[in-house]
Amino acid sequence: QVRLVESGGGLVQAGGSLRLSCAASGSGFRINAMAWYRQAPGKQRELVAEIATDSSTRYGDVVKGRFTISIDNVKNTVHLQMNSLKPEDTAVYYCNADTTDVYSARAGDYWGQGTQVTVSS
Repeated sequence: QVRLVESGGGLVQAGGSLRLSCAASGSGFRINAMAWYRQAPGKQRELVAEIATDSSTRYGDVVKGRFTISIDNVKNTVHLQMNSLKPEDTAVYYCNADTTDVYSARAGDYWGQGTQVTVSS
């Protein structure tokens, strides 16, 4: 079992910055990729950014050029640096981990509990 713990959400003014972190813990797993998704009230959950352990990345169109995702493969931690924040970035941000069990080779898909990001205008 993999546990994801997120931190770093909060309230910020438009134009400001926040940094989210997500640490994966547990045993017997290998991380293939980690990602951040977000869900605003009344909207579907959407991809914000994804990073594989080879550091290849993919970003949602609405955050390109403003957000940067990074991964610490030793600490199994992913960070999301969010700059030039806009009110429309307000949402609950969820961490996701794509894993493989090192014993059974079973694929795993885990989610954090979510952290609120609120951007005021």
